[in-house]
Amino acid sequence: MQTKQQYYRVDRRKIAFIKFILEAYDGIAALSTIDPQKGIILVYIAPGCERQFEDILQDLSKQIMIQPQKALSCNRPDQHQR
Repeated sequence: MQTKQQYYRVDRRKIAFIKFILEAYDGIAALSTIDPQKGIILVYIAPGCERQFEDILQDLSKQIMIQPQKALSCNRPDQHQR
């Protein structure tokens, strides 16, 4: 199994908060900021943790705008901004 990668558009003011929440669930997912101005993030979801991640995301989306995005061809994960 491989790590799943999913792009999201979120409220840019909440990127750090989302990152801290995901880090609190040790090993489930990691977040990289792709475009801080547009609120584009890339989440790496650990194999076997997809359901747990979806539960966390569902709870967060009650308070924060989180929209799945298609893969961005112009921004590869190795070119992201931190």
